[in-house]
Amino acid sequence: MSASESNRKAGKGGTCAPLGRAATRELFRRLAAAIDPRPELEFGNVFQLLVAVVLSAQATDRSVNLATRNFFPLRRTPQEFLEWGEEALQEATRTIGLYRNKSRSIMGLCRKLVEEFGGEVPRDMKSLMSLPGVGMKTAKVVLNVGFGIPVIAVDTHIFRVANRTGLAPAPTPEEVSALLEKRTPGEYLPQAHHYLLLHGRYVCTARNPHCDACPLADLCPRRGVK
Repeated sequence: MSASESNRKAGKGGTCAPLGRAATRELFRRLAAAIDPRPELEFGNVFQLLVAVVLSAQATDRSVNLATRNFFPLRRTPQEFLEWGEEALQEATRTIGLYRNKSRSIMGLCRKLVEEFGGEVPRDMKSLMSLPGVGMKTAKVVLNVGFGIPVIAVDTHIFRVANRTGLAPAPTPEEVSALLEKRTPGEYLPQAHHYLLLHGRYVCTARNPHCDACPLADLCPRRGVK
């Protein structure tokens, strides 16, 4: 099953009309009051954030943090990773799913950063997505969390919340992202990614969502929830 098909099954994407403007603003007001929008991935600079996000695909933030705590303090730049080597990176990340492929991608993006970007992480979507292992979601996380640019990366949690609540009902993560960026009130846009991500991770869960404890219960039509 493709990622888009899986997301559609999980979130019932694109089946209903979106929330109105007033309800959307109220939804974000409540999330902002309830959630501390700090990233759960640990990193010391934007390059380490990029590495951590690549490692986090189909893995938990906790598993990534447990691994990176052992080498991030010693290796903070693409050049230091290249000198360390792919085999060492694989050994250090073997507890993370798909660690071989991820290690290969990380070494590839390190080479490209050194050769084409002066060892610095670029601040634009096109350049970021030219790096090995970096798709739209990863690029948007780096732009938002690393550079403070108001974009919204959509993972499975955000896709689910956006469709269940009617905040941004759409059948694909790309369409959900575009809708969220268009419909989120400006004052909440910089932190919207984390409000929605953490709400989906801990409250609006895929199975047995905690609707009784949800601050959005009276606003949410519970789309996709039996």
